[in-house]
Amino acid sequence: MMTWSQVHARRLLRHGLTAPHANAVEVVAAMAGTHAQVMSAAELAIALRMKEATRADVRAALWEDRDLVKTYGPRGTVHLLPARDLDMWVGALSALPPGRDPMPPEVRMTPEQTEQVLVAIGDALADAELTADELTEEIVARTGPWAGDPVMEAFQGKWPRWRQATALAAFRGVLCFGPTRDRKVTYTNPRRHIPGFRPLDGTEALARLVPAYLHAYGPSTPQRFAHWLNAPVTWAREVFASLGDALEPVEVEGASAWVAAGDAEMPEEPPRGVLLLPYFDGYAYRVGNVPPEAMYPGRAAERVLPANFQYLVVDGVVAGLWHQRRSGRRIAVTVEPLVPLTAAYRAALDEQVERVATVLEGRAGLTIGEVTTGGHA
Repeated sequence: MMTWSQVHARRLLRHGLTAPHANAVEVVAAMAGTHAQVMSAAELAIALRMKEATRADVRAALWEDRDLVKTYGPRGTVHLLPARDLDMWVGALSALPPGRDPMPPEVRMTPEQTEQVLVAIGDALADAELTADELTEEIVARTGPWAGDPVMEAFQGKWPRWRQATALAAFRGVLCFGPTRDRKVTYTNPRRHIPGFRPLDGTEALARLVPAYLHAYGPSTPQRFAHWLNAPVTWAREVFASLGDALEPVEVEGASAWVAAGDAEMPEEPPRGVLLLPYFDGYAYRVGNVPPEAMYPGRAAERVLPANFQYLVVDGVVAGLWHQRRSGRRIAVTVEPLVPLTAAYRAALDEQVERVATVLEGRAGLTIGEVTTGGHA
């Protein structure tokens, strides 16, 4: 029988947090995608998992080498994914059962309109990198004025109707992010940068995605897999059942779970050390598998769990939170531990702070005290 302590140690190892990976692609593949709603947090999460890397190395892998793709991934949120695996991701995400439409009836598009928009997006981006406004003009020209109606509630004003299909366009493989232009987001077609790109059949893609998920987050269950993808639990159970001998049942402290067949090995040593995980990194660490009660012991359950904070992790579990503020090249880091830090742990924390500053190409300053800012939205 496995323990949650072993699972924590395996997760830290697999994710490159206790043994670095060779490059950004290996990091992102090992994490089964890196959350990139906040790009600076994604850059930090990836570079921390490589030896002597900085955010510039991550940017090069994404925008120069095109080894990574910025697109919509699990839960319809922005992720970085390996370009080499985009055929799997698009095939799997496009095979997800459609969920409940959150849009009011007067905002929704008909199925026919949705398909028109998807075709228009793929065509408009086939040889271009367009801002949202430029893409709106192209879509309206190809479909009709209805696609550009400003009916969607947005952060500042209203978005055009077509934008409710943005994530779906990524799931269909006709849209991904391009480089920022004049501080504006751009979109493009992944086929421009991935020669021969062709999404896998949904069944084949899921047969690859589930083992990749279990390698990163296992042992896990269909319920947690469904949560990770924001998909129905019944559907996830059917997917797991369809894989048969490709999956192997295990027990973690009496609870049934699954790993990929032949991948039940666990580290012999318990998790040790101090880590600073950036925004969304700790969330991915939790949402992929670990039950909250196993990851947020003691005061962490009430101080850290309710909001999206940056995590201080000690010996594999959440033991505090942290925040950084940049002023020029100086990066002021505030760490709020929720457990006593021994001299050894304090020294390890100093090293982590220096590593964060190196990744962010700045100079570090550390304060031990209360984090007064709220969690990230």
